[in-house]
Amino acid sequence: MVREGSAAAYRLAQVNMARALAPLDDPLLAEFMARLDEINALADRSPGFVWRLQSDSGNATDIEVSPDPRLLINLSVWDSLESLFGYVYRSGHAEVMRRRREWFEGMSEPYVALWWVPAGHRPGVEEALARLEILKRDGPTPRAFTFKQHFPSPGGRGGHLTEREVEKARCI
Repeated sequence: MVREGSAAAYRLAQVNMARALAPLDDPLLAEFMARLDEINALADRSPGFVWRLQSDSGNATDIEVSPDPRLLINLSVWDSLESLFGYVYRSGHAEVMRRRREWFEGMSEPYVALWWVPAGHRPGVEEALARLEILKRDGPTPRAFTFKQHFPSPGGRGGHLTEREVEKARCI
């Protein structure tokens, strides 16, 4: 049984947004789109993965988050900050992430937010967008934070990265 207040009673939610440089069927995005199923499958089998937002297509590229069809969302839940960090920076995902400027615009506002959710909770698009807004408005807090400035779960556990890991999160 999971005790409320224990680290196991919470999971880490993450959202990241991106605006494609072109429509998704444009040749400019062909390589990204060709790798999308592979990268999603990698997430699905990564240690600590819990859930990700997806439509019947198996990804979230057709989930509308705004009137702008080039604005994409990625929303997932992980068992810990460390497991999400491992997927983002230590797996094949890192190679794709290093190339994001080939496919996506630079964002002037926060486009990644992390927050703790009760185990079993699956955040929706509105909740994710609200967390990005909290991060934009208030900066990193326990309600919305980043790899660079992160917080433990409400149970007071989990959520620790080394200085070297935080530095890596700044560089990619």
